[in-house]
Amino acid sequence: MTQPPLPAVTKIPHLTIDERAALLDRLFEPCVPLHTLSAGLLREKTFGSYDNLIGSIGLQLTDLAESISTSDKAWLESILAAHPRLGQNKVESMQSKAEQAQLSSQDDSPGQSLSQLNDLYEQTFPGLRYV
Repeated sequence: MTQPPLPAVTKIPHLTIDERAALLDRLFEPCVPLHTLSAGLLREKTFGSYDNLIGSIGLQLTDLAESISTSDKAWLESILAAHPRLGQNKVESMQSKAEQAQLSSQDDSPGQSLSQLNDLYEQTFPGLRYV
């Protein structure tokens, strides 16, 4: 299934809130907490490229990671948890579908190893995904 091309980066501030949320879903993973964090940035700032846009969102995520606020940490964890586990069958974004297809085309032992790594990581870092 082919998706339409991304809008010109200069048009992003003029998109509706729903269109900006859909764009975030295409670039990252479907995630309402990410919409809340970044949709305003996409309206307020003009970017020279998608790399600049992604970098700006990365700075927002870094700010959450470096915050001493427990609510900011919880917000970041909810965004990171939107990414599916490696080897998971049900995924929503086109990027994750492509990643998972590569994994499923390999023999079963890497899938079993990924499942074990997912479990170990999630036990060590509750609320986070091994991605």
